[in-house]
Amino acid sequence: MKKHGGMRPQDIAILVWIASLKNENWTMKDVSIKLLVSASEVSESLHRSSYSGLLSADKRLVMKNSLLEFIEHGLKYVFPVQPGPIARGLPTAHSAPPLSNIIASNSDYVWPFASGNFRGQAIDPLYPAAPVACYRNERLHELLALVDAIRVGKSRETAMALQEIESRII
Repeated sequence: MKKHGGMRPQDIAILVWIASLKNENWTMKDVSIKLLVSASEVSESLHRSSYSGLLSADKRLVMKNSLLEFIEHGLKYVFPVQPGPIARGLPTAHSAPPLSNIIASNSDYVWPFASGNFRGQAIDPLYPAAPVACYRNERLHELLALVDAIRVGKSRETAMALQEIESRII
């Protein structure tokens, strides 16, 4: 058995995506294609997530309550982010739907992305291919923007993002 070595940021994206599928069938290849993560990395991610208790032993069922607990209490400490300079990119956190529909803010956040048409403070995405994957998939974009709202947001944004994530995965 491989050594665990700790969770990686893309593990969160993979778990949230799989959880959002609810009762839909999925394969590692499907996850790989949607999230633009190699099939071998998806396999390793599922192993790490199973080892950590966020995924069942058969690697098919996300332990949703455990995932929500980790996202709420550990995410911003394990995968911290600091806003950087103004950049062009894809909106994230409270600057992207669904939170942008309910939160008005003077500070916008983006993942730097050449095809983006939004300006804001740059923040690093959970994994390098996330902006491209999210540009192609609105559902994934909303999920990862909500995750970023927890990574970078204040208590109000965090609470709203948690509620939105829960509604999408439970």
